[in-house]
Amino acid sequence: MKKKLEISLLLLLMMGFANAQMDTSFKWVKSIKGDIVAFTVDNLDNIYLLSSTSQVKKLNANGDSVAVFNDVKKFGQATLIDVSNPLKVLLYYKDFATIVVLDRYLNIRNTIDLRKQNILQVQAIGQSYDNKIWLYDELENKLKKIDEDGKLLLETPDFRFLFGSAPSPQKIFDEDQYLYLYDSAQEVFVFDYYGALKNKILISGWQNFKVAGRYIFGSKNNSLYRYDIKTFRVDEWNMPEEIAKSRAFNFTTSRLYALRKDSIDIFNFH
Repeated sequence: MKKKLEISLLLLLMMGFANAQMDTSFKWVKSIKGDIVAFTVDNLDNIYLLSSTSQVKKLNANGDSVAVFNDVKKFGQATLIDVSNPLKVLLYYKDFATIVVLDRYLNIRNTIDLRKQNILQVQAIGQSYDNKIWLYDELENKLKKIDEDGKLLLETPDFRFLFGSAPSPQKIFDEDQYLYLYDSAQEVFVFDYYGALKNKILISGWQNFKVAGRYIFGSKNNSLYRYDIKTFRVDEWNMPEEIAKSRAFNFTTSRLYALRKDSIDIFNFH
C-alpha cells in the first residue's frame, strides 16, 4: 500500500496534476472585518480570530461573536490554535512551551507547562481523537502523547534511528484513525495511534496545510490543492489573483477562507 500510494502521487505530480481545474470559479459568501493577525476554522465552520492584542474571538458560522478569550497577559501571542475538537480549544505558546486548554466558550480549563515535563522545544501540537494531546519533541526527535495534566502517555523511538534524517513537522492532525505529521521540507508522515509509521505521502512545499475529513488541503503560489486520501486524486485550482494575494488560507470540505489585510473573505468552491 505504501509503494502504491507513493507511486500514484508521484505520477500525478509528474503529469502536472492532470485533474487541474483551471477555470473553476470561487463563489464569494461573505467577509469578516477586524483586527486579525491569524485565524483558524473548525469542522462546524466556527471561526477563531487572533488579534494583534492576543485576544481570541470565536464567531459562529453566521459570523456572530459567541465567545472571547482575553486572559492574555501571562503568555503573550499564541503561536498555534487547534480547534479540531470544537468543544475543546488548544492555544499553544511556543516561547513559553505552554498549552492553554479552553472550553467551547473559551474559558480556561487547564494550563500545561511542558517544561515541567522536560519537554523544552515543540513546534507542532494537535488534539487526539480521545481528547489527549499529540506533540513532537524537537530535542528528542520523538512523537509524544500527553494528557491534560501533561503526563506522558506514549512516545516513539528517536526518529533519527527510524528515518536517518528526522522530520521537523509544522503541523499535526489526528484524523480518521490516523495521525498526520507534515514537514514542508520533506513529506507527510502517516502514523497509527500507537506511533507506528504506516506510510508517507509525497507532498512537500505546500503552505496552509490542513487535513479535513478525507482530504488534505494546501496552497502553493497561485494554486490551491486538494488531495483525496482514499483515492490518491489531486485536484488543483488556479486562484484568481486577488485571492492568491491573501496572507493565509484555511479550509473546510467545501469552503475556502482567505485572510486579507484586515478581513477574512469566505468562498464556496468545488
